Amino acid sequence: MLELIIEQFEDVLVRILLASAMISFLLAFFDEKSAEEGLKAYVEPFVILTILVLNAIIAIWQDSKAEKALDALKKLAPECAMVLRDGNWTTIDAEDVVPGDILEVRVGDKVSADARVMKLKTTTIKIEQSQLTGESQSVSKEIEPLAQNEGKEWVIQEKYNMLFSSTTVSNGSCDAVVVATGMTTEIGKIQAAVTKAGEEEEQTPLQQKLEEFGNLLAKMIGVICLLVWLINCKHFFDPVHGSVLKGCIYYFKIAVALAVAAIPEGLPAVITTCLALGTRQMAKRNAIVRKLPSVETLGCTTVICSDKTGTLTTNEMCVVKLALPEGGAMKAYDVEGYNYTPVGKVTGLSIDWKKCNALQVLAKIGCMCNESRLVVDDDDKFIRNGEPTEAAIRVLVEKLGCPDEALNKRCLQKEKRTREDAMAFSNYWGQGMTKKAVLEFSRDRKSMSVLWHDTKAQSNVLFAKGAPEMLVRRCTKIMLPNGEVEPLTDAWRDRIDSELVTMAKSALRTMGMAVKSEELGDLQSYDGPGHPGHKLLADPGTFGEIEQGMTFVGMVGILDPPRPECKPAIEACRVAGISVIMITGDNKTTAEAISQKLGILAPSGSHSENSFTGQEFEALSEDRKVEVLRKIMERRDVEGAVFSRTEPKHKQLIVKILKSLDEIAAMTGDGVNDAPALKQADIGIAMGIAGTEVAKEASDMVLADDNFTSIVAAVEEGRSIYNNMKAFIRYMISSNVGEVAAIFLTAALGVPEGLTPVQLLWVNLVTDGPPATALGFNPPDLDVMQKAPRRKDDALISVWSYVRYFVVGAYVGFAVVGIFMYWYIFDVNADGHTLVSTAQLLTWGKCSDWKDFSVADWDGMSFSQEPCAYFTDGKAKASTLSLTVLVVIEMLNAFNALSEDGSLVQMPPWANPYLIVAASISIGSHFVILYIPALA
Repeated sequence: MLELIIEQFEDVLVRILLASAMISFLLAFFDEKSAEEGLKAYVEPFVILTILVLNAIIAIWQDSKAEKALDALKKLAPECAMVLRDGNWTTIDAEDVVPGDILEVRVGDKVSADARVMKLKTTTIKIEQSQLTGESQSVSKEIEPLAQNEGKEWVIQEKYNMLFSSTTVSNGSCDAVVVATGMTTEIGKIQAAVTKAGEEEEQTPLQQKLEEFGNLLAKMIGVICLLVWLINCKHFFDPVHGSVLKGCIYYFKIAVALAVAAIPEGLPAVITTCLALGTRQMAKRNAIVRKLPSVETLGCTTVICSDKTGTLTTNEMCVVKLALPEGGAMKAYDVEGYNYTPVGKVTGLSIDWKKCNALQVLAKIGCMCNESRLVVDDDDKFIRNGEPTEAAIRVLVEKLGCPDEALNKRCLQKEKRTREDAMAFSNYWGQGMTKKAVLEFSRDRKSMSVLWHDTKAQSNVLFAKGAPEMLVRRCTKIMLPNGEVEPLTDAWRDRIDSELVTMAKSALRTMGMAVKSEELGDLQSYDGPGHPGHKLLADPGTFGEIEQGMTFVGMVGILDPPRPECKPAIEACRVAGISVIMITGDNKTTAEAISQKLGILAPSGSHSENSFTGQEFEALSEDRKVEVLRKIMERRDVEGAVFSRTEPKHKQLIVKILKSLDEIAAMTGDGVNDAPALKQADIGIAMGIAGTEVAKEASDMVLADDNFTSIVAAVEEGRSIYNNMKAFIRYMISSNVGEVAAIFLTAALGVPEGLTPVQLLWVNLVTDGPPATALGFNPPDLDVMQKAPRRKDDALISVWSYVRYFVVGAYVGFAVVGIFMYWYIFDVNADGHTLVSTAQLLTWGKCSDWKDFSVADWDGMSFSQEPCAYFTDGKAKASTLSLTVLVVIEMLNAFNALSEDGSLVQMPPWANPYLIVAASISIGSHFVILYIPALA
C-alpha cells in the first residue's frame, strides 16, 4: 500500500503542485498577518492538498482492484487427490502429491498434477482440457508411449498419454503416475508466465503522452517562473513590501500562483470521467472494460489477434454437408444453418418420406447412435448437452423432419419450440426402441455403435457412426435412396473416398453412418462402471466382431461455422487500417479454410508467408520471425494471417514481436492458457460466455457476447473517445495558457496581483470541469473507421495547436489584466472608488513615496491612514471582475474546442447539447461565489 501511495506522487505535475502547497503553507505560517486571519490563511495549501489526496485515493482504489489473475488461477487447483501409498488407496491434500505418486481419477475429478496414464479402468477415458489447450472437444487418453519425434518438442495437444493438472475427467477412469507438480506443471508454467507478463506491463499510449506533456509543461513552468522572478527583481525594493525579503516573498507567491495556473488540476478527474462514460457506451455494445485506460488504447489498435473458436466462429458445430449414395455416385448437399437452432434446409434435397427409406435410416442413426441432447433454455435458445459433434448430427435430424405431417407443421423449421418439443423428431424416430448396449468410441476403431432392440420388429439393430475411412472397411453393403441394399464394391469405396477428400479440403470433420440388423441375436448387457443407466457390452473384445458386415448409409461434413456478421467486421477493420490475425489451437487446414471464408486470408493463392503452425513459427530464426510479422503488417490492407496449433508460448511470442514493431496489439482468449498473452498484449480481451475466470481477470476487456464484431465496435468507440479527449485537453490547456498569460502580464507590467491561487484552483476544477466533461460527449466523426489508426509516436498536441493556444492565451491574458486595470483607471461608474493614473497603477509599489496621494473610504474600508492598502486590500472588486472575465471567456473557449479544425459554422454549439448545459452550470456556480457572502 505504501508503494502504491508513493507511486501516485511520482508524476512531475503532481510534485509541482505538492511543492506549491508546501511553499504556500510555509509562507502562510511565517506571515505576520496569518495570526489575524487564523485558518483562512491556510485555505490555499489545504485546497491543493485535498485535490492531490483525492486523486491519489481514486488511483489507489483502481490499482488495488486490478490484480486478481493469480488468485483465480489458485482456485483452479483441486483440494484433494486419491493416491496409492504403502499399498493402500488413500485421499490426501492435493498439495501433498509428489512426483512418483500413483493417482486414481474418475468421472468429474479434477486432476491434481501432471501425470502419465499407466492403466485404463474403463474402455476409454476422456479429459476436458479446453481451458489449457483451446480444444473445443474432450480428448481421449491412451496408455501407449508417444512415438519418436526426431528431437522436436511435443505440443500439449499431441501428448495423448498425459493428464494435466487442473483439467477435468469427463468420461471414464484410470490410474496415472505423477511426473510434475506445482510450478513445474503446464498450469504452473502459465502462472509463472502471467506473473512475468504482469511485471512487463507498459503504460498505455495516452499515459505515455500525458507523461511527456507533463514533463514539457514542468520545464515551461520553471522557465516562466524564473522569468517572472527576474522581471520583478527591481520591485523587491518597493517600499510597499516593508523590506527586500518581503518583496522577494511577495513575488515568490506570484510564481506559486503561476505554477498553479499552468497545471490543469482537473485534467486527471476529467480523463477518468470521460473514460468511465466511454465504458458505459462500450458496455451497451457488449464490451465490458475492466481497466479504464484500455478504452483509449483500443482507439489506436493496429492489429487484432483473435481466437477462432467462439469468437470468429459460433462455437456451435453444424452439419454443413450431407452426402448420400444416389445414381451410382455420392451426391453432396449443402445444409443451411450456423448454430444449434434446427432451422436450415438441405439445399436441393427433395424429401418424400414414402420413397426416402435410406433417409429414414440415416435419421434413425443420427438420433439413436447419439448421447447428446438438445435443450431449450429460459431465453428460448437451443443449447446442447453432450459432445458438440453429436449435437450437430442431432440438429440435422431435427432439420430433416419426419413422415408425421402434424408434427412437421408444429416443429419443422421453427426457430422457437417448447421445451418438450426440443427434440421432437428424435423422439419420433426413437418410438418403440429400447437401448441394449453402447459400444464406446475408441482410438483404434474410430467409431461408436449403439445396440437397440426394435419392439415392433422384435429384433436387434446396431447403429454406428465414425470416421468414414475406418467405418467403410467394416461395411460390406451400401443402402440406396429407396432403401434397397447392394454390395459395397471397390467402385463405391472409391466414390466415398473421393467425397471424403473433397470434404477434407473444405476442412470439414467427416462422420460416416452405418447400420446392421442381421446376426445380432439377443446380446447380453450390463451396467458398465462409471456409466450409470447406460448399457455397455461385457467384453470390449467383441466390438470388432459385432461391427463387421455393416451397411453404409451416408456421411456428413461437420464444421464450427463462421459467424455471419464477422466477415463484414473484418472488412471494416481492413478499411480502418487494422490487421486481423487468427491464432488458434485447431489444425492448419481447418484454420485456413475458416479464415478464407471470413476474408482473413485470400480465397486463392499461396499462404506460405502468412499461415504457420506454432511449431513452424517457433523454428524460424529471430530475424525471420520479425520479418514475417513485418510483412504481414505491411499487407494489412490486402489480407491478414493465420497461426494454427498454437500453445500459450507461441501467442506470447507473437504479441512480443508485434509490440517490438510498434504495433498496438489486441489479443483475445478464453482459456487459462491464454492468460499470459492477454496480460502481455496492449489490450487483453477475454470471452464473457466461454471464458474462464483466469482469462477474465488477466484481461483489460471482456466480451459479453464472445463476438468479434463487439471488438470492432469497441475500437470505433475508443477512437471516438480519443478524439473527445483531445477536445477537452485542447480546451483545458488553452484555458490554462490564458491563466499563465494573465499572471505573466501582471508580473511583467508590475500591476497588483489580480488572481490568487485559490481563485485559479476554483476555475481549473469547478468552472472548467463541467464543460471539459461535456466535451467527452461530442458525437463521433462519420469517417472515424475510415482513417488509419494513429501511431504510438503521434503527438497529443501538435506544434500548430501550441501556436493556437498561445494566440488564445495572449488574448485571455490581455482581457483579464485589462479589466483589472480598467477598474482602477477608467471605471467611472458611481460606486465611489478612487481612480488612479496608469503610471500610478504600474508603480503602485512606491505609493508610500507619493506626495498628496489619498484614497476615499470605499466599500466599508478606510484608506485614510494607509492609502497604499487600496492596491492590496482594496482590489477585491477588480479581482472579481478579472475572475468573471476569465470564466466567461473560458466558457466561450469550450465551444471553440468542439472541433479541432471545423469552425462554429461547421460544428455549431448545439451539436453537443451537453456542453450548453455544462456551460450554464459553470456560470451558475460562478454566480454562487459572487453573491453568497459566506462563499465569496
